[in-house]
Amino acid sequence: MQQLELIATSPMGLEAVVARELKDLGYSEAKTENGRVTFKGGLEDIARANLWLRTSDRVLVKMAEFPALTFEELFEGVRAIDWPDWIPENGEFPVNGRSQKSQLSSVPACQSIVKKAVVERMKDSYGTEWFSEDGDRYVIEVSLLNDVALITLDTTGASLHKRGYRKLVTEAPLKETMAAAMVLLSRWNPSRPLYDPFCGSGTILIEAAMIGWNVAPGLRREFNSSSWDIMGQRRWELAREEAMDAVRDDVPLEIAGSDIDPEAIEVAEAAVRKAGFARDIKLQTLPIARVQPAGKYGCIITNPPYGERLGTEKEADKVIRQLGFIDAVKKDWSVFALSPSKTFEQSYGRSADKKRKLFNGRIECQLYQYLGPLPPRG
Repeated sequence: MQQLELIATSPMGLEAVVARELKDLGYSEAKTENGRVTFKGGLEDIARANLWLRTSDRVLVKMAEFPALTFEELFEGVRAIDWPDWIPENGEFPVNGRSQKSQLSSVPACQSIVKKAVVERMKDSYGTEWFSEDGDRYVIEVSLLNDVALITLDTTGASLHKRGYRKLVTEAPLKETMAAAMVLLSRWNPSRPLYDPFCGSGTILIEAAMIGWNVAPGLRREFNSSSWDIMGQRRWELAREEAMDAVRDDVPLEIAGSDIDPEAIEVAEAAVRKAGFARDIKLQTLPIARVQPAGKYGCIITNPPYGERLGTEKEADKVIRQLGFIDAVKKDWSVFALSPSKTFEQSYGRSADKKRKLFNGRIECQLYQYLGPLPPRG
């Protein structure tokens, strides 16, 4: 099979982070677009990307892209795709859709047309009028933008943020993909201490530990394409073996966190155990006012509580102010805090050295970056 055009979808604001991840994995020609990063690879790269990407939501195969001003153009464009190369006779193939700024604005109608076109192509190949759809899942998406149809096949299934270590969640959980992005955007590495004083269910701490030990985030889960005939079991076995061989669990970690809520710490402890870091991540129930991170040249990476998590803006300002007090005392530490507060810097006590707009779910936030000195070399 010739090289495929693959798409790593991205949360808003993280496209450059996803692109950097892909380039670090060896995909030098990764191209950034709005909400996605495209790259080229073979079937084995579907497995690698799903296992390794920390900040992407899912990995898609670009099946076709063509102008579609009418339902007939949409039907013929989809029917021309070699679906039987991918979908077996008993494969389940639901169709998702979306449309923006296009003549074909009815999403249900577009989904129906795409489904019919795929069925017609498969009828020709399999010589049958009826498909049981009781086999593996092949989710097709039709995405219309400015009268151009993009047809993709989802290789991932449940979003990549579902790593498999978090069974319980606290009230306002931070997605694993966002937590990983915060760590990657900081200047932290495992030679430096890391502390989260609002650790909630422990997601930032676990994602940092996985980065520190080079653990592929998808190692603990399955994907839609894990059992696809076209992929073959050997490709997945080789990708998982590569990921297992890359783990560096002999690297010492200084990762700790706390939260004022004892129930949150219980949830975090369960997640830390499930992720395999029970000995390496230290947790305690502690209010922010009593936090004293140990070590030099460390990083505080955190998502301070706000809104519904605290009840009042006044209380949110208070915890941000206390975070600023820690920064004032620990002058060789750096602080990276994700918050939607418009008065964050005022409450913190000084302006951030850098700010980056990110979206925590649908909430527009800033990653406030207070950069302390880097550790001395050698």
